[in-house]
Amino acid sequence: MVPPSAPQTRMLPLMHVMHTAGHYKSPPEGESVSWIEHLRVPALSVGTYSVPDGGADTQSPHTEDEVYVVTAGTAVLESGGERAEVGPGSVVYVPAHEAHRFTAITGDFAVLVFFAPAEYSQASTSR
Repeated sequence: MVPPSAPQTRMLPLMHVMHTAGHYKSPPEGESVSWIEHLRVPALSVGTYSVPDGGADTQSPHTEDEVYVVTAGTAVLESGGERAEVGPGSVVYVPAHEAHRFTAITGDFAVLVFFAPAEYSQASTSR
């Protein structure tokens, strides 16, 4: 039994399996990239960002920290004045508000993206 003075917490679903997370998905007609959000809870969101071979990364800095896990293709990540080649298995952290972009995309490029807290949840409190 929980004492009456203990804070109440909201229970989230126990588990959520994301079977297609990280799989490349062609952009919708008329779009240059594909974004599919697989999970959103207050502390975290997870999605797959896909850019076709030779395509352009059109994202803007986000208001939350991000972790990228490259699952397909290769690219150069430009961030914070640095450049790093990335490919399947690369894991990269980018802090909130830092301008960054994938360039020199070769092969259909896909990354799992983890935002903490959930994507754009800090937009109203951003600097």
